[in-house]
Amino acid sequence: MKNGTIAFTFLLVAFLLAACAQGAPEEASTAAASTVATKGQSAVKDDASAQNILNVAIGSKDHSTLVAGVQAAGLEDVLVNAGPLTVFAPNNAAFEKLPEGVLDELLKPENKQKLARIIKYHASPGSYNVDMLKDGMNLYMATGHYVKVERNGDEIKVGGAKILGTVKASNGIVHVVDAVLLPPG
Repeated sequence: MKNGTIAFTFLLVAFLLAACAQGAPEEASTAAASTVATKGQSAVKDDASAQNILNVAIGSKDHSTLVAGVQAAGLEDVLVNAGPLTVFAPNNAAFEKLPEGVLDELLKPENKQKLARIIKYHASPGSYNVDMLKDGMNLYMATGHYVKVERNGDEIKVGGAKILGTVKASNGIVHVVDAVLLPPG
């Protein structure tokens, strides 16, 4: 009986090893790894999972200016990471409120760091739904600054920008806002 148990265990281990060796084709695995290594996590396409913050923005026609800024600043991978992250996403109309020429200047390659700082000022580590945003609260932003939350009934403003709507993403929350937040200094 002992030899039968040993033989069965040996066969089971051999079967499991053979099954593991039958995994995904090496070419596909290598291609996926190469794409991630050269373009980053944001290059991975996944139509089956819930949308991450970057995909939510890309899928919104009202956020094409924000998406262009995120791409120009090279921050795509930040918005697809596990999070959680809360992003206050200015809509296109918010960018139109900026003085003429400011946006064009920010999108120039030599202003990449300044643009990245402005975009990071729109993100807060953690997941803050509207119920968690209390009047007088100071919300920590990814730049290391704080913004004040103002709440008057159902109207909520963060750093002076009014929240117009909210979308839950797989890695956090996107609050659509009506103004571009500018970090101090």
